[in-house]
Amino acid sequence: MSARYMILAAATACTLFSAAGATASSADAAVRPASGFPAAHGFTGAAGPPTSTECMKALGIACYSPRQVERAYDLPPLYARGLDGRGRTIVIVDPFGSPTLRHDLRVFDHAFGLPGPPSLRVLQPVGKVPPFNPKNPAMVDKAGETTEDVEWAHAIAPGADILVAETPVAETTAGGGFPQFMAAEDYVIRHHLGDVISQSFSLPEQNFPSRAALLRLRYAYRDARRHHVTVLAASNDLGAAGVTPAGTGYLHPVVWWPASDPLVTGVGGTRLHLNAAGGRTSPDTAWNDSRNTAVAKVFGALPWAGGGGLSAIFPRPAYQDPVRGVTGNRRGVPDVALSGSLSGAVIVFESFSGAPGQWFPTGGTSSATPEFAGIVAIADQYAHKKLGFINPALYRLEQEHAPGIVDVTKGSNTVSFVQGGKTVTIRGYRARPGYDLVTGVGTIDAARFVRELARTG
Repeated sequence: MSARYMILAAATACTLFSAAGATASSADAAVRPASGFPAAHGFTGAAGPPTSTECMKALGIACYSPRQVERAYDLPPLYARGLDGRGRTIVIVDPFGSPTLRHDLRVFDHAFGLPGPPSLRVLQPVGKVPPFNPKNPAMVDKAGETTEDVEWAHAIAPGADILVAETPVAETTAGGGFPQFMAAEDYVIRHHLGDVISQSFSLPEQNFPSRAALLRLRYAYRDARRHHVTVLAASNDLGAAGVTPAGTGYLHPVVWWPASDPLVTGVGGTRLHLNAAGGRTSPDTAWNDSRNTAVAKVFGALPWAGGGGLSAIFPRPAYQDPVRGVTGNRRGVPDVALSGSLSGAVIVFESFSGAPGQWFPTGGTSSATPEFAGIVAIADQYAHKKLGFINPALYRLEQEHAPGIVDVTKGSNTVSFVQGGKTVTIRGYRARPGYDLVTGVGTIDAARFVRELARTG
């Protein structure tokens, strides 16, 4: 990440903008994974994946393997019963894709003792994707995003099929690329190609040309609900902050669409605190690495934190009526949260940068979202059907104090950044008992949650 980029990044949409206040062309240029593949901070592919101890020694941050994360979310009891997502399809929607995706997933699986997915398909339903150009920053960064999404959806649900829907253009800060995303998703939905859709792209609600322009994009989500397809979206990686179409930071809290859409399940970020075996050394906390100096050295000095807040577009949906004391009359984001911290990162392998490839720590809500997609796929398998729109079930389970919903009560998504030579602080929200605007209803104990979601959904 070059020093010429300002201390703001478009979270799961992940665009970095120039410190001077971006020009139209630079603000719309590269869409970079917020959790990135940090240059000069990878581990050579020939050496195999680093352990969390090795990451801590080399980088000052923990990095977790699939086995550690699987244990943290209590997935082994499900695997022991044959519940691994088999018979279900997770759809990953990303611009451009990765030219080495199949190879990289094989290396990832071999290193961690995972079976290959029954099927890994790549579609380009809205137009041919240009050939991969390693000198194109947007293509390189989106290759990283696609790799992260696929490897971690598969790590959680190793028996599920994976379908990657690639689009030929990346998103821009003014809403470009989103029509292609929605068209690709609607193609998948109408052709009955998937059970759960994972989206790692997002944009502040205010960045779209108009409220009407944003609302016109929702047709894919209405079709998803009619066809009983679950749609998930990352809440963003800038806490309560956001970036304008011009590339400067908003001076007030914002939330990001599509996570803010009432027909979408918004996925926020937590920080796992794990030992080498994947056991928790302390309860999960809301993800906020905005003042973590080790994270700044690896990923850039950005206001990294899980997104959340109140929608400026959508009123409170009926399923959030039980938490109206928190949301008021607005749609609250997120709905649920999983591991997104960069100081407790997950490991990804890529070789699109050249052989022998590299292992990188990564994270963000664009890791949490495919992780949760894997859990939903397992719940679909358990239920012997597509559970579809799960938000009402999440809030019913939270109200019932279901054991599969694990409350997160510490942390916040308040962040600061430098703009115009001044430090700007965007006051976000604190995690609290019950629903909050940082981690939603909380995080997941999958062995219990899968059964509860299947019953309630």
